[in-house]
This record gives sequence, C-alpha cells and structure tokens, in this order.
Amino acid sequence: MKTDLHPTYYPQAKITCACGASYTTGSTVEEIRVEICSACHPFYTGKQKLVDTARRVEKFTERTSKKSASPTKSKRAKLKEKESKRTAKIEREEK
Repeated sequence: MKTDLHPTYYPQAKITCACGASYTTGSTVEEIRVEICSACHPFYTGKQKLVDTARRVEKFTERTSKKSASPTKSKRAKLKEKESKRTAKIEREEK
C-alpha cells in the first residue's frame, strides 16, 4: 500500500459563515468560509434573503417594465389585421 496517499485530516476544522456563525467539524481543509449556513438559509429560518450577485433581479425588472411600457400585439390581433388588409386588397381589385 502506498504511503502519504491520503490528505491530512483535521478533526477540529473550523467553518465560518458570512453571517458570523461558526462550526467545528472534521475535514481535509483546516478552515472553510461559506456564504450561507443553516443559521441564515431561508429554508431553515423562514425569512426571505435575496443573494443577487449578477444583478439578475434588476435586469429582470427592467425587462418586464419595458414589456409593459410598450405593448405588443398578440398573435390573434396580428392575424385579424392581416386578414383585414387581405380583404381590403381583394375588394380594391374587384372594383
């Protein structure tokens, strides 16, 4: 069997969360930093916490506001308009 095959195991590894909570556990890494833990995760706390790193929420609200600001025609309205143009053209040709 090979020697020094496994990484060093730290039985008192410290996990630190961004909210300030810290835990100790066994790991191959001596210190671990995390953004969300069970003390601040919305699933466990019941509170809504928004983590938006790439401005996704703002981009979404901008897109939806643009859509509501400039109304677009539905497919049905477009088809009706097209049909009315077609019938008007046929009537003009018949005259």
